[in-house]
Amino acid sequence: MSTISEQSAPVGAAEEQQHSPLRLERAVPAAYQALLLAGKEANTAALKTGLEQKTIELIRVRASQLNGCAFCLRMHSRDAVSVGETADRVAVLGAWRDTDYFTPIEKAALAVTETVTLVADHQSGRSTRHDLTDALSAEQHAAVRWLAIIINAFNRVAITSHYEVAPEHAAAS
Repeated sequence: MSTISEQSAPVGAAEEQQHSPLRLERAVPAAYQALLLAGKEANTAALKTGLEQKTIELIRVRASQLNGCAFCLRMHSRDAVSVGETADRVAVLGAWRDTDYFTPIEKAALAVTETVTLVADHQSGRSTRHDLTDALSAEQHAAVRWLAIIINAFNRVAITSHYEVAPEHAAAS
């Protein structure tokens, strides 16, 4: 039994559709718009707690590193630089514990981000060291968790939708 879309599709289109990635933002745009709105709300809440936009972008980059989301890594690394983050700090972000680059608040935010992102590890006994998170107020801690939850959701949308990430080619001169 065929569906209406299969009946009206040109020959070969059904096979092509089976092999092309399902773009979730196109398949269910209302859900994607709700996720975008949640992201804006989390960003606003974080700023209201006194967290800097640079810290917010570091949270997004770190979660995207852990999840292996090339699309979000590229986007949020660029966003971080555009709000004043240095390429040097972005380059060492994956090893933040082993550097003196980050403030106590940034370290606390990164520790919380890793706990949220690596939730399976957290549930199996790994927990965030309280001495790392003491620099955050309760409101900041909650805001960081929301930021991490949202970027993790976006990572999953981008990865499972197979967002293309290709180098941008310079225009011929």
